[in-house]
Amino acid sequence: MKAAIEFKNVVKSFAKRDGGVQYVLDGVNFSIPAGKTTVIVGGSGQGKSVTLKLVLGLMQVDSGEIFVHDKNVTWARGTELEQLRTQFGVLFQGSALFDSLSVFENVALPLRELTDKSETQIGEQVAATLAQFELTGHEEKYPAQLSGGMKKRVGLARAMQLKPSIMLYDEPTTGLDPVMSHDIYHLFARTQAEFGFTSVIVSHDVPKIFNLADQVIILNNGKMDVFDSPEKIQWSEKEYIQEFVRTTMGDIYQSHLVE
Repeated sequence: MKAAIEFKNVVKSFAKRDGGVQYVLDGVNFSIPAGKTTVIVGGSGQGKSVTLKLVLGLMQVDSGEIFVHDKNVTWARGTELEQLRTQFGVLFQGSALFDSLSVFENVALPLRELTDKSETQIGEQVAATLAQFELTGHEEKYPAQLSGGMKKRVGLARAMQLKPSIMLYDEPTTGLDPVMSHDIYHLFARTQAEFGFTSVIVSHDVPKIFNLADQVIILNNGKMDVFDSPEKIQWSEKEYIQEFVRTTMGDIYQSHLVE
């Protein structure tokens, strides 16, 4: 299967206060299949968000290579990096909405900043997107007036404006109650099915997040274990994977599609 993102022998480390070095990624190799949903999980500080930042060029690898759609982007800079980022939509943990901008203005922002569309074209595209994400009637509201779930919808609507081929989600349901998290998962599944983009989700919401997963990556002490279905995790013979299963998935786990 064609890869949307590929890491080859990637190393990323950080200096420790005691003078030592912590390897959050220690020679990892993995591929993100195009058009599918990959979920990345692991304990705090294991490198989940670092992985996303490396893909976006917000951090640089110590060594190794990163490919996006078969193009080596490891050392992308300037215009090349800007063009790379237009292929991505990103939904941050806190939605990262601008408090001083209305819902309409937040969603319109990437079109105004990165395209030459007219105001009429922008208005039509934003209105269509707001309708798609059930936000019609909320155009003039500001982030402070929105619920947590509504903020996620606005953040996703904004991320979709440039029609990305890859969507990155960083802890997308943090702060939401279980019912709202379930609704957001449904929204992610419907949107991915409609547009066919590649999804990469970093999450701690295990095992619920696995309902969306075509592939699961578990990070632990700089290494990655890749599973082509959530069910296969529980059959791993590695001790730390078995402990992960016991504490997060239970004795028997079966994923199901979000409908």
